[in-house]
Amino acid sequence: MFSVFDHAMMARALRLAQRGMFITTPNPRVGCVITRGETVLGEGHTQPAGQDHAEVQALKACAAAAADTRGATAYVTLEPCSHFGRTPPCADALLRAGIGRVVAAMVDPNPLVAGNGLRKLQQQGIETAAGLLAAEARELNIGFVSRMERGRPWLRVKLAASIDGRTALANGVSQWITGPAARADVHRWRARSCTMLTGSGTVLADDPELTVRLVATTRQPQRIVVDSQLQTPPDAKIVAPGTLIVCANAETQRAAALQQRGAELLALPAADGRIDLPALLTELGRRGCNEVMVEAGAGLAGALLQNRLVDEIVLYQAPLLLGSGARGLFEVPLLSAMAQRTELSLHDLRQIGKDIRMILRPA
Repeated sequence: MFSVFDHAMMARALRLAQRGMFITTPNPRVGCVITRGETVLGEGHTQPAGQDHAEVQALKACAAAAADTRGATAYVTLEPCSHFGRTPPCADALLRAGIGRVVAAMVDPNPLVAGNGLRKLQQQGIETAAGLLAAEARELNIGFVSRMERGRPWLRVKLAASIDGRTALANGVSQWITGPAARADVHRWRARSCTMLTGSGTVLADDPELTVRLVATTRQPQRIVVDSQLQTPPDAKIVAPGTLIVCANAETQRAAALQQRGAELLALPAADGRIDLPALLTELGRRGCNEVMVEAGAGLAGALLQNRLVDEIVLYQAPLLLGSGARGLFEVPLLSAMAQRTELSLHDLRQIGKDIRMILRPA
């Protein structure tokens, strides 16, 4: 069905899409290559929200090169949109350009599109196909797909541990377990995320910023603190305009002090007085959040795991030992049988500097 050239062009489109890794949220990362025969006429990738989608960027590149797009083939990593959002439908732009064939890596999971883009093109006589390098395209936009299909973002927990599974000394000191290469890699994960999530315990112990500093980016992820009792100090580094603090009760004197610093408070109490974590993920999905990165202590990480909200664990393991008195990865109840264990599958394994990075997902 697909030629060797088709595969090469879709792989090229996927590489283009990766250029939007840090900038497109809440939109998906999409790349587009337009060809005639085996000649590339133009290419592009999705710009920040409200600006050009990949197809429009590629068509503009064709126009700049005075290339005739009538009858050409467009390779797109996601089905062209067919609805009006912040920008007009990309399917209409392809029709106006006289494109003769459209190959999409995957159908758009957005219910507003969901095959309508390809059908619209087919109805106008354009040849269409989908499914070329679909797994790679889905992985590139795994958070967007999660939000469209499940109504909540993809949740990624980042952990750094010694080879004996410890994240900090018994006194709480954890800087630095991993080396500089691993820390820079963490900032790349932060940069692609829509939100950074932590707990009040981490704020009180470490006073983190949770911003992207070690890689270049034009956008900072929103920062969120899970803080049922509003223990976050108003002068904490993480408290700033745009910070979201999720609590059990927002009507307190402490709340006013945090709001004066520009923080937004959201009350999502659970029956036990803690935070309703599933409700939080649903709310973030409603707000257009695609990917959440968690950098927190064992308590919040364990609570997310017990609520079956963890989609991925990014674990950096350093070649050192911290000893049996040091802190572990997750706070979870003691197990009495092996059948109660949490099974994980190894999605990726590689060396980052002197450390090993494992990407693990629920089996």
